[in-house]
Amino acid sequence: MWEPYKKGFKAHLQLERSLSDATVEAYLADVDKFTQYLSLEEGSVQPSGVTLKHLQAFLKWIGELGMTATSQSRIISGLRNFFRYCQAEQVITADPTELIDTPRLKRTLPDVLSFDEIEQMIAQIDHSKDDGIRNRAIIEIMYSCGLRVSEVCNLLLRFLYLDVGFIRVIGKGDKERLVPIGSEAVKHLRIYMDHVRLKQKPKTGDEEIVFLNRRGGRLSRVMIFMIIKELSKKAGIRKDISPHTLRHSFATHLVEGGADLRAVQEMLGHESITTTEIYTHLDREYLRETIIKYHPAYKKN
Repeated sequence: MWEPYKKGFKAHLQLERSLSDATVEAYLADVDKFTQYLSLEEGSVQPSGVTLKHLQAFLKWIGELGMTATSQSRIISGLRNFFRYCQAEQVITADPTELIDTPRLKRTLPDVLSFDEIEQMIAQIDHSKDDGIRNRAIIEIMYSCGLRVSEVCNLLLRFLYLDVGFIRVIGKGDKERLVPIGSEAVKHLRIYMDHVRLKQKPKTGDEEIVFLNRRGGRLSRVMIFMIIKELSKKAGIRKDISPHTLRHSFATHLVEGGADLRAVQEMLGHESITTTEIYTHLDREYLRETIIKYHPAYKKN
């Protein structure tokens, strides 16, 4: 009896809100959990019959199953979206999620690497090997530009504007942004391109990918994770390190150095920005000056 509403909700998320397949599936899974609870504990309840008490009992139920506060919050978010859709479609007259409390979350700040720790990681790289030359370029570009690991994996040759000190990045939601890249990262990227990448035969479909594995295919997220984990271990760094740590360190070092938050947001891709919009959001030279002035990796030049 909920299926027609779920189908309509799915179409709404895909067509009207243009959400990713993963997000759509997550929202539908949240609704499925709730309807499963209703069928097990409450009997036959239509969307129009759902009350705040039903939702509170459901949260208690999943809490007793061992679901964390973070997971509960995510499910509430999915249900809110569903019932707002139902209200907009006049399936229900009032949204039962309006008064529900979201479980309080403990904010845990991710580990940040100091500039010295990043230098220690770099010191563990064997630059006599092709993999080492590639890995140095990866570390430099991740820390220098604050890229997500997926953005590194999918970086394309035609997106490198090294002569003018910028790279073009495709971020979440296929949104593009231009990010300044410093001379140290440019230097090691050029070394990799000229002495390693140039000699490789890319797999079909990966001809434009910048960073390749030994077989000529694009690197996986897991591979980059393992590279960074191994370097941090060799450097004796006892922190929970992942590729995102370099991105977080990039932003933290800029902000701690006094960089403008708006500029940092732009470089991280937290705002909707395309290559044509960059002139209306921020001047490119301002981005360059910000990163050169406040990023420690650039100060050593």
